[in-house]
Amino acid sequence: MKRLLIHSCCAHCAAYTVNYWREQGCEVSAFWYNPNIHPYTEHQHRLEAMQSLAKTMSLPIIVAEDYDIIDYFRGVVGHESERCQYCFKLRLSKTAGTAKEMGFDAFTTTLLISPQQKHELIKEVGEELARETGVEFLYTDLRKRYSDSRHITKPLDLYRQQYCGCVYSKWERYADITIK
Repeated sequence: MKRLLIHSCCAHCAAYTVNYWREQGCEVSAFWYNPNIHPYTEHQHRLEAMQSLAKTMSLPIIVAEDYDIIDYFRGVVGHESERCQYCFKLRLSKTAGTAKEMGFDAFTTTLLISPQQKHELIKEVGEELARETGVEFLYTDLRKRYSDSRHITKPLDLYRQQYCGCVYSKWERYADITIK
């Protein structure tokens, strides 16, 4: 049985993703590391929802000790149009490193269920980190199952976010703009 560490961005994306990988025969654990989520209160609401889901699903969860928002902002300020690449690399690098350190066979991310995410970029970053760490990156396109994940979590009455997580995505959502 393959031991899989899943970077988890939120409970709603995690629900179906966890079930999918369990059905593939993996022993799944979740990993929480999201310094892109702003403000801190939003980060905490999402973490609490993820911890609640983990308890409901009997899912082991590893919570990174560091919030690292300063590192996140240092990496994206002045490069806002490329922020997603930096953000994916920051979060998946920490996931891959933790997977290697803890003896997992592979890593992936719940971001792969979101229709709003840049899949080719996630895949590229994940495969690069797999080469660097020697821990396999598992890619699958789960976007068609996004509503299934939401249906799983709706009866659990978990906190549901309204934007990707970063201050830029929140601004884009409410100002109806795209940062270039």
